[in-house]
Amino acid sequence: MPFLLGRGGLESACMMYAAAAALVMVCGALTARAAAAGAAARQDAWKVIGMGGGGTTQHPAISPHDARIELEACDMTGAYITTDGGNSFRMFNLRNGVRCYGFDPSKANVIYAGNDGLWRSVDTGRTWSLVFPDPGRKTFEHMRTDHADHSFTTEDPVYPREGLEASITAIAVDPRDSEAIYVAFNGGYFREGKPFLCASRDFGKNWERVREFEAEEVSQIDIDRGTGVLTCVTESGTYRREGGQWEGFRAPTGVSFRSTSVGRLSDGTLIVYCTAQARWSGKNLAGGVYVSTDGGKTWKESAGNLAGQVGQPGAGAAPEVHAVACSAEHGETAYLGLRGLGAGPYHNAIAKTSDAGKTWTIVKEERNLPSANGALSWVEARMREATWDIWFDAPRDLAAAPGDPNVCYATDLFRTYRTTDGGKRWETVNSVKAGEDRWTTRGLDVTTCYGVHFDPFNEKNVYISYTDMGMFRSADGGRTWTSSIEGIPKGWRNTTYWLEFDPDAKGLVWGAFAGPHDIPRPKMWRDRGVSGYTGGVAVSTDGCKTWTPSDKGINQSAVTHIILDPKSPMGKRTLYACGFGKGVFKSTDSGRTWQPANSGIEGAQPFAWRLVMAEDGTLYLIVARRSSQGEIGNAEDGALYRSSDGAGHWEKMALPEGTNGPNGLALDPKDPKRMYLAAWGKVNEGAGDTGGGIFLSTDAGKTWRNVMSDDQHVYDVTIDARNGTVYACGFESAAYRSDDRGETWKRLKGYNFKWGHRVIPDPKDPGMVYITTFGGSVWYGPAEGDPNAVEDILTPVGKKP
Repeated sequence: MPFLLGRGGLESACMMYAAAAALVMVCGALTARAAAAGAAARQDAWKVIGMGGGGTTQHPAISPHDARIELEACDMTGAYITTDGGNSFRMFNLRNGVRCYGFDPSKANVIYAGNDGLWRSVDTGRTWSLVFPDPGRKTFEHMRTDHADHSFTTEDPVYPREGLEASITAIAVDPRDSEAIYVAFNGGYFREGKPFLCASRDFGKNWERVREFEAEEVSQIDIDRGTGVLTCVTESGTYRREGGQWEGFRAPTGVSFRSTSVGRLSDGTLIVYCTAQARWSGKNLAGGVYVSTDGGKTWKESAGNLAGQVGQPGAGAAPEVHAVACSAEHGETAYLGLRGLGAGPYHNAIAKTSDAGKTWTIVKEERNLPSANGALSWVEARMREATWDIWFDAPRDLAAAPGDPNVCYATDLFRTYRTTDGGKRWETVNSVKAGEDRWTTRGLDVTTCYGVHFDPFNEKNVYISYTDMGMFRSADGGRTWTSSIEGIPKGWRNTTYWLEFDPDAKGLVWGAFAGPHDIPRPKMWRDRGVSGYTGGVAVSTDGCKTWTPSDKGINQSAVTHIILDPKSPMGKRTLYACGFGKGVFKSTDSGRTWQPANSGIEGAQPFAWRLVMAEDGTLYLIVARRSSQGEIGNAEDGALYRSSDGAGHWEKMALPEGTNGPNGLALDPKDPKRMYLAAWGKVNEGAGDTGGGIFLSTDAGKTWRNVMSDDQHVYDVTIDARNGTVYACGFESAAYRSDDRGETWKRLKGYNFKWGHRVIPDPKDPGMVYITTFGGSVWYGPAEGDPNAVEDILTPVGKKP
């Protein structure tokens, strides 16, 4: 979409004064707290805005040198670090999501991160270098498939072969020698290869394979500081190397470990905690947790005394036991994540042991409502609404501080929360409250957003359309945020795809809402179609504070876009909406009623995705493709349509040769024949994606020319009508700008989130832009990029298709 700027006495008095003073003090305390917390200082001129949190966080790890330093990752490619105990976080990006972290036991500033490569920071997480594969051994990165999944090819001989999509699952540094590093790889995404352990003796310059495993994924690596005994914990047991000889010990018969953790008892003994499926044996809880103090030779069931704390013993399904984490230096203390306690699927808890698993005590419990010993964020408030889009989840992962057993972090589907007093009190650390129903981020943002929208009558009113969170509004220019979905039907409220403001009627807004998220990615409909998708159009007359469904004639369609004809009369506005799987709808009565407008559009379920209107009223429609694979010319192709009669009829336009994934379109406001098309590459088995990038037409779409092919996954192109600058963004860790009408492009330095959506110029300041992302909230920064930005990655490698 192109960006276009829119048009009683003294006693009573004393009591009143005291009440006002108290209110000022409360508000001041909230403001001070909000100022104290927030996104950690970035290393560039960019900042990430929003209310914080919102998506799945995982793999927390706490430094053995300083319990205030914690790192974690999300399932949307971002990674995060706090150095102040969770008060603030800084997001960084290492191409793929981070699977695990490791710390040098001797050097507090050295941290490792593992995904499809091994990364090292020597400045406590400020910057990162690729260690393995070796960047100097003809190592190249590739971004392929519908999500631009990252992978390496290299001549580094120890690195997994191409095509496995292998990732690192565990990292350890020898406590006796920081030069000695151990890394475990899994067998790839489809487990087509063998997991293996490899080691470097020279700080990561050279590597050798230490041993292979048949199918077991290594989750923990321990090296005894005194004896050098190496222990690997896997799904099916442990493997120990002593004096160069390996010995394997199996898990109890029929048991497969889910989560594992290792630590040392006060006498130096290695203790291993593992979780597995639990079951009722009469009124006793069997299985669930296993503990070994002899390196896995023998195991003891450890969850027995939980039976009296998890509902009626022996009744209903046994609770699911998930994450476990012990304090590495105080192994007697461990924390345990539980799901499904008592009645109802969302009754979850955290239990704690201080005696090496002999007994457990529940220290946090959530029975579909926030726990009594938790400090809340906006997430818990939304959970109270009993909607299906946000709910309490059992801890996915736990991390106990190696040096302080009272510190523990928990991550789940929507939150990160932590205790610093051994579980007596827990605090959600995604957001900080900045006033009544207002929140701001701490830098831990895991949210997908489609647009940043601006009130044409009040520049301080800013809105973000989110997936999974619905929508949030700000009345202070984006500093704090309030949920804004009151009145939206529960089946629609998961995702707000777009907002359209009436330029002449204050407070009048139409919104595009849908139950399904992540459209137009094919993962959302494969194997199930879109017939059950819900959603519609809603209208607000008070600036998005409250909503009323306005979808007569749309009949439950996932609406992904809505535009207004500004030349239509007030009170009888003409609007157009995209129904994903149902095509285009048109209203000529300000959205009160709608009619299908699909004449000329091919296919029984057109994936109508985006609309663009030219100055003369010509409409353009992007139909998303159904699959990222397949040959050009079949029914799964995306399409581009044009209508010159107000959607009375559509004519199909030619896409660039070899392209079937149109995703965004922008028209030059000074020359509507000049068009910019953002396209998604098509997967080619065994080769790089093709057909993506940015295409330019100067003849209204009759012919196209590729003006950017280096990036095969461009989500959208936008234009700042004030100066003609063209912007683009996509899924390959970059956003771009062109100052010569699309002929050449330069990266906006400092912005590096892997999965980007759309660049939106700031209507108040042409020198600033917003960038919406698929999992990293909204970035706000200089339209030229920051030339002085400190990059997260210090060792860039070449990119190949």
